[in-house]
Amino acid sequence: MDVCLTRPARPEMPGRKSTWTRRLTGGAVALAATVILGAGASIRAQQPPSPPSSQPPPASGAPAAPDAPAGQPVFRTGINFVRVDVIVSDKQGRPVADLSKGDFEILEDNRPQVVQTFKLVTLDGNPRPGEDAPRAIRSDFDEETEAQREDVRIFVFVLDDYHVRRSTSMAVRQPLINFIRTQVGPMDLLGVMYPLTPVTDMRLTRNHEGIIRVIEKFEGRKFDYRPRNEFEEQYSQYPVEIVERVRNQVSLSAVEGLAVRLGGLREGRKSIVLVSEGYSNYVPPQLRDSNAEIGGGIGNPNRRNPFAGENSQAEDRARFFSDIDLQSEMRDVYAACNRANASIYTLDPRGLAVFEFDIDQGIGFKQDSQSLNATQDSLRVLADETDGRAIVNRNDLDGGLKQVVRDASAYYLVGYDSSQAPSDGKFHEIKVRVKRPGVQVRARKGYWALTAEEATRAVAPPAPGPERGITEALAAVSSANRARAIRTWVGMGPASSGRTRVTFVWEPAATVPGDRREVPARVSLIAAGGDGQPYFRGKVPGEAGEAPVSRAAFDAVPGKLQLRLSIEGTSGQMIDSDVLDLVVPDFTTPQIALTSLAVHRARTAREFQQIVADPAAVPFAGREFRRTDRLLIRFGARAPGEAPVSPVATLLNRAGQKMVDLPVKAPADAGAPFQVDLPLSSLPSGEYVIEVKAGDAGSEVKQFLGVKVIS
Repeated sequence: MDVCLTRPARPEMPGRKSTWTRRLTGGAVALAATVILGAGASIRAQQPPSPPSSQPPPASGAPAAPDAPAGQPVFRTGINFVRVDVIVSDKQGRPVADLSKGDFEILEDNRPQVVQTFKLVTLDGNPRPGEDAPRAIRSDFDEETEAQREDVRIFVFVLDDYHVRRSTSMAVRQPLINFIRTQVGPMDLLGVMYPLTPVTDMRLTRNHEGIIRVIEKFEGRKFDYRPRNEFEEQYSQYPVEIVERVRNQVSLSAVEGLAVRLGGLREGRKSIVLVSEGYSNYVPPQLRDSNAEIGGGIGNPNRRNPFAGENSQAEDRARFFSDIDLQSEMRDVYAACNRANASIYTLDPRGLAVFEFDIDQGIGFKQDSQSLNATQDSLRVLADETDGRAIVNRNDLDGGLKQVVRDASAYYLVGYDSSQAPSDGKFHEIKVRVKRPGVQVRARKGYWALTAEEATRAVAPPAPGPERGITEALAAVSSANRARAIRTWVGMGPASSGRTRVTFVWEPAATVPGDRREVPARVSLIAAGGDGQPYFRGKVPGEAGEAPVSRAAFDAVPGKLQLRLSIEGTSGQMIDSDVLDLVVPDFTTPQIALTSLAVHRARTAREFQQIVADPAAVPFAGREFRRTDRLLIRFGARAPGEAPVSPVATLLNRAGQKMVDLPVKAPADAGAPFQVDLPLSSLPSGEYVIEVKAGDAGSEVKQFLGVKVIS
């Protein structure tokens, strides 16, 4: 059963039909005021106001809400409210905007329903009369508030480079740019993402020229298996069949995640333009290289045989089961889109396609035709199942994109209370009819009803997540891995005269093949307090003749601290810059305190012994380690007066759950740090958090350190 909870709104192609079956499965759940089911069915939630006498009566046919303590939400699950977006157009595809409530007839499981809510939504992408210029999107709050406006249309482009050839990606750029410059209005919100773009990094914007600059760089990579990042390197040498399946899963999961995110931003209609040549898990025998990255048909006897696989029951069976697997993956996508009221408009950049494979790939005509039909059908299914359109097998891409705007600019919102109020967990078909002849009607096909158990689970409050320190530690792992030129670590500890000792460490970031940037040689560092008071100014390491150590230390007053970094190359030219805004803690307060956790990485036993023997060893700024590494974590702990401190360390998983206690070695001498010895050989690949805490329940302090272990 599909359930998606959304935030309440703030005040004010025709083509071959597929026989693939439909079922909506899975879904994330979050607490809010409306529970959206499948294609629009809702469980209405009501917050009883105070005083109770002002509470409105229950809707007709619904049982009265039970009494509940003040401030506790009461969810009525005895009534299903179904909302359907209906697009009505004439034979030329133009919207019909003069229908009334009485022109609509809705059937659920072939039983007539009474239309209770009716509204025509018309948008043109321009501000309403008398309104100011559209607000620029500068923050998450701006994105959320603007997305919820009724006069805003949302278009997100998914550039599926995994399933678009380089030549066709170049050809589709201009139609997309024309669409943005001629069809999109200043109020419209746009977004763009690739399959490997984290959905949290996709931002809606009104900077339309910025979106165009991204589209201008779109480069397809279909059948090009050369890895371009660390993720792709993990499977680049797998067989072609495996790589293609991975690419399908990555692309489809990206669309699914995008739909979930858009559903959390607004309840109204959203349009996803998926630029792709389609999906297929089946790879013809001529292309089944055992090493996708190398290719060339090494060890493949069918490489140049165009008749390989034709009239073969084994190949027909392989194609059938591959299609079944793909159908299952696609169901999750259009299920998420139906929950989120997001429509997919699939755009095949090939235009009027004749072949699926290039002539030099040696595929026979029969297999080529079967593969072409399969990929095009996958695009039609995604569009048809999400109330979108498939812009497939047509050279006029501009005309197809205009239809995307038409659908988002004029549609009817029709709602009804289901007379059956189903709670059987089954799919319930919806049919929308219009009494006026000669018009085309498009609407969602139905919804999956909740069972009583699922309804209870849906409205239950979300389970508490990990505490803030854990999420910040994991975020530090990601930011360290994404560093452009250098990785940095800033440690804090007590100093004399009521100040705090600040230690700055840097190291070059990991490079990628083909990176031609100059290698960082030194960092010019300026440290100043919140009032502009300077604490440090110099280069790390220093000028010639000084010790070549990439570490600097200075004392600062507790409070705000800003570090300005200028990264220089070996030639002395600046290659990058950065600004770090920090808060310096106060270690003079009469409370237990922990210093920052300093990580030392040892790759050999000898290196580990050298670190143990050197109390001034430079900490490691990175947060990614191999399983062959051994970590030595140092930190200080102090309590008021001379009271002893006994810190404890624990290894947590990324959800904040305890895995194992870590032994903490107490210092042999006064002023020496505590130490935690952590070999990584026993840990599988993944992200972890090391928690160090001291004190009792009333005065407990904690420090968190995120690490990523790779094979």
